[in-house]
Amino acid sequence: MELKRLSIDDKEAIKELFTGVFTGEPWNDDWSDSKQLDLYIEDLCGQGYSLTYGLYDEGELIGLSMGYIKHWYTGTEYIINELCIKTDRQGGGAGTFFLTQIEKAIKEMGLKQIFLLTDRDVPAYNFYKKNGYVEVSSLVPFAKYI
Repeated sequence: MELKRLSIDDKEAIKELFTGVFTGEPWNDDWSDSKQLDLYIEDLCGQGYSLTYGLYDEGELIGLSMGYIKHWYTGTEYIINELCIKTDRQGGGAGTFFLTQIEKAIKEMGLKQIFLLTDRDVPAYNFYKKNGYVEVSSLVPFAKYI
């Protein structure tokens, strides 16, 4: 398996993997609005501060991490907005390998931390804990629907 840095030029492959994972269980996200999907992918992959990685196995994109670089007082961070492994490849170690490779790559860039959010009631929660990620109990997510 191989880690590659991706860009907006890889949008079609990114969209295919992203929707293949997140429109299924346990997420069931409705990405049927193709314009909204294009805008979302451009938000995450098409900015000057975007940082997107792909995990390839024998030329096939099987993993995706989309986020951005954030300069913070404790050091520069990689904020991951979306991370996924192709559904039929989950549970076989690809995700752990992918995270390890991302950590190495961002450390080489001088970044100090990865920050991400996930739901407590999905398998990703235990996956991150298993891989050494800890809950930041002092942070509380807020939202206001208007």
